[in-house]
Amino acid sequence: MVIGSGLAGVRLARRLGELGMPATLIGEEEHAPYNRVLLAEVLAGRYAPEVIALPAPAELTRGRVVRIDREMRAVHLADGAEVAYDRLVLATGSNPVLPPLRGLWDPERHEFPDGVHAFRTMDDCLGLSKAVRPGVRAVVIGGGLLGVSASRALALRGAQVVLAQQGERLMERQLDPSASKLVRRHLTDLGVEVHTETRVRAVRSVGGAVRSVSMADGYALDADLVVIACGVHPRAGLAQEAGLAVHKGVVVDEELRTSDPRIHAIGDCAQFEGNVYGLATPALEQADVLAELLAGNAASRYTGTRALTRLTLAGADFLDLAAFGEPEPRPGDDVVQLADATRGTYRKVVVRDDRLVGGVLVGELGTVGALARAWEGAEPLPANGAPLLHLLTNDGGS
Repeated sequence: MVIGSGLAGVRLARRLGELGMPATLIGEEEHAPYNRVLLAEVLAGRYAPEVIALPAPAELTRGRVVRIDREMRAVHLADGAEVAYDRLVLATGSNPVLPPLRGLWDPERHEFPDGVHAFRTMDDCLGLSKAVRPGVRAVVIGGGLLGVSASRALALRGAQVVLAQQGERLMERQLDPSASKLVRRHLTDLGVEVHTETRVRAVRSVGGAVRSVSMADGYALDADLVVIACGVHPRAGLAQEAGLAVHKGVVVDEELRTSDPRIHAIGDCAQFEGNVYGLATPALEQADVLAELLAGNAASRYTGTRALTRLTLAGADFLDLAAFGEPEPRPGDDVVQLADATRGTYRKVVVRDDRLVGGVLVGELGTVGALARAWEGAEPLPANGAPLLHLLTNDGGS
């Protein structure tokens, strides 16, 4: 049994089916399984929701699991149903981080005020799509990958967008200052007003509908829409209540087993060797490894993922960026940078002990495939540097 019908859960169920081991997949969303990575393109109006649907396995049960009974090896659903399992896989994903803002939660209705939206699920996306219209005033709280994607999508729909980021630059976890400036310029060119090193303090509502947000410096921003894009955290409540080992996420070993050998965890909810990846590539790799293990391949092991973060926002105002490894150099590292201010492109790689250890690229990413392979392989680079320059400049590298 697999709990969770996101990328990881659907991939695992499909792989098991292909290996002759049909699995029961339990998903609580009413929508058909979909690729969460592409929600921003749905919000921007580029894709219809059905375009990002995942090919779901036949054994899909709609329901919300409320309890795991490890002793009886069964899960309990909100509708009272009880379903037994031989092996259980948690692919419960992650929840949005909700900042401690005054007025963010309506205490009487036990929900957000009208106009306040998280941006994590298809329902969030469809709610935003219904609310956005040309000229609507939108404030996006959070300048990471999700906040940048949401701001761009809303701007393309004609909204007046203000992006408020507490950190000193956009996407500071993935990008160095130069790359971040290019992303900021891209958003500004679309009409997004970007404020960094600023903190939202409160949400003000009138009659149950949002009207403005208050900043820590005393300023107020008028708002018809507020989008919470402050990151995500592993959805590990079920595991914790069942007594499984949970730290940042559900702790798993190289066989993706939790502290209960009959229960596994994959995707955003899983923590392996201290890492909670929160990205699509590790989730898919974990699903593939676990499928092989459950199908009887005892040699299959998960050893971690060297994950590359990529954001591709298509359309007329195209934005493509990628970051991998350690894009910030340490003392003694070699750095190679190529920048073209006119075309808005930027490429930087970091070399340590003759090995590629990280990089960041914005715009025209024909080289990203070859660079990523050189980084993943961790092979020594030739001393003359010519192959590295070739990788940086050869647009046939993907």
